[in-house]
Amino acid sequence: MIPLLAFFSLIGLIMAYLAVTERDLIKAVGFSALQAIAYAGIFYLLMAPDIVLAYVAISVGIYTALLVFVIMKTGRYEVS
Repeated sequence: MIPLLAFFSLIGLIMAYLAVTERDLIKAVGFSALQAIAYAGIFYLLMAPDIVLAYVAISVGIYTALLVFVIMKTGRYEVS
């Protein structure tokens, strides 16, 4: 169980870094969704299935769709 927790934590950390440093906002939202999936895996391993269901529905589903919609209404690339 500990190696899986470490694996999901590492994936979540890498995806968070990629989401912050990415200049293409659609890719950043994708990395953020992958980070949320990794954190859902951590919650599942910690035996919290009710939190997993809510977290996946909100973080991966609704939040990602809302961000993609807002990005499509504005600009796709970050301007420095």
